[in-house]
Amino acid sequence: MPWDTTLASLLWLIICVILIIGLAYWVTRYVAGRGVFGGLAGGRGLAILDQMILGRDQRVLLTQVGERYLLLGAAPGGITLLAELTAEEAAAWRGSPEGGDRPSFQEAFFTMLKQKGRR
Repeated sequence: MPWDTTLASLLWLIICVILIIGLAYWVTRYVAGRGVFGGLAGGRGLAILDQMILGRDQRVLLTQVGERYLLLGAAPGGITLLAELTAEEAAAWRGSPEGGDRPSFQEAFFTMLKQKGRR
């Protein structure tokens, strides 16, 4: 008798675990597909315009969030806001619509560092 109860309990536990994993998978797919959380889901209003890798797991990102342009530092410890750029600064980094010479992200980044250091 005790073996029958133990086996039934073990079988019930396995079924419950499988159901929980299946439900978690379904909810994750539903949330990702519908963009339930956050107004920027699916990339709407949020864009990574450019990036520069600084080292292992470290990079600088130029992002646009709505009408704001943010320079972010990303590392394993988290993401840090380095600067908020004006529309003019961001346009200079992205290049003018008329064409012309566009500085590379790295050149623009180091130029901005020099300008910020002088202030």
